[in-house]
Amino acid sequence: MNAPTEAELSTRRSELLAVLHRQREAFLGDMSPSRPIRADRLNRLDRLLETHADRFADLIQKDFGVRSRTETVIAEVMLSRAAIRHAGKRLRAWMKPRRAPTSLAFWPGRSLLLRQPLGVIGIISPWNYTLQLAVGPLTDALAAGNRVMIKPSELTPLFSEAFRAAVAEFFAPEEVAIVTGDAGTGKEFSALPFDHLVFTGSTAVGRIVAEAAAKNLTPVTLELGGKSPAIIDASCDLSSVCDRLAWGKLINAGQTCVAPDYALVPRTQVEAFAQALQSSIRKLFPSFQGNPDYTSIISERHLERLRDLVTEAKTLGARVIEPEPPQDLPAGARQMAPILLIGVNDQMRVMREEIFGPILPIVPYDALDDAIDYVNRRDRPLALYWFGADRANRDAVLAKTISGGVSINDTLTHFAQHDLPFGGVGASGHGHYHGEYGFLRFSKEKPVFVQSRLSGASLIYPPYKPSLGALLRVLARFT
Repeated sequence: MNAPTEAELSTRRSELLAVLHRQREAFLGDMSPSRPIRADRLNRLDRLLETHADRFADLIQKDFGVRSRTETVIAEVMLSRAAIRHAGKRLRAWMKPRRAPTSLAFWPGRSLLLRQPLGVIGIISPWNYTLQLAVGPLTDALAAGNRVMIKPSELTPLFSEAFRAAVAEFFAPEEVAIVTGDAGTGKEFSALPFDHLVFTGSTAVGRIVAEAAAKNLTPVTLELGGKSPAIIDASCDLSSVCDRLAWGKLINAGQTCVAPDYALVPRTQVEAFAQALQSSIRKLFPSFQGNPDYTSIISERHLERLRDLVTEAKTLGARVIEPEPPQDLPAGARQMAPILLIGVNDQMRVMREEIFGPILPIVPYDALDDAIDYVNRRDRPLALYWFGADRANRDAVLAKTISGGVSINDTLTHFAQHDLPFGGVGASGHGHYHGEYGFLRFSKEKPVFVQSRLSGASLIYPPYKPSLGALLRVLARFT
């Protein structure tokens, strides 16, 4: 495909700016939407999902090749609708002005925080959970009273076009607009002067998006993933946790930003852990090729990258464990069976890059502090998982590591809690949303001081009297 000409880029840029201008003008006409208006927008979003859920699931499956319909329903449709209803029920409380403490010296004046929408929010959503990671921030932005533009991934073209049409059915373009197109469109989209921009994707692309947004001083929320560790404590009952670890690793075939990226295992338990995990994998997925419950890798390019990671690791000395014997996949099939790697090291790409696929390196450790040190000497992950029964060890991991979020004795489930913030830290991103945290992310908390009619402020106005010094000494005790 030929690169777009400058004229084509200019036209694309003008079209995007026209949509943004239309939304901004609409926002200026109603800068503080009432609760009924916001509730109506959330209700329409919920009805959109109810109406089109089956079609969306069909198209997402076609985009992937094979995508578990059950996983789509649970992880995309149900989770999204639950978040919409959660926001709708709490709108009144979230919108209410907050009283803030006022310094004694300024009594009987009072201090308030007013929560106002920012304006127009841009959302760049990824391909791996193409519905949920568009609707999630959209829900929070609409609850906060904003207008929204969304650029879904070009790697899920069937869904993206259907989503655009469905949104146009339920929303006016000045409320919510979907912009489809290639990566070039996404680049132009990220350069628009939004009031806030949300990007979910790789760290490498996140840097480009942040740089483009910085030229407009547009604040950004970046959800970038990274290498999320699973720490297996010596107190762990392997038979009871490996099902949970296997599920979290293999849902969507590992193409999940908070999937466990590698496992830290006590050195004496490595072999037992590998055996237990293989048993769990076989129980959850008796087969992989042709299994409608096991998702395909999104593209040939991504599949080739994963194969290259395994090949390089094996060449550099890693032991490859395959719970299912390798098979020659039919042309176009991309269901990659899980692979465990033992004997990995930091020279291998599989330990330097986010895997984003069904490959799990197993890293041995001798003492818990060694595992903690291993995590802390790397970029801060989007998620961290700890499995065990020793509460002191659990508390040590929580206190001595920094990550975007944590699940204890499970995987992924912290993401589904609507009253917990979701977001990264450092290289895994910054900014949080979900529930009230998302409402605040897409709002401006305006500080307001209301002066009382009985204010004594005139006592410190000029011309300054000799007695003012004594008054200031008294006031200093209360400020």
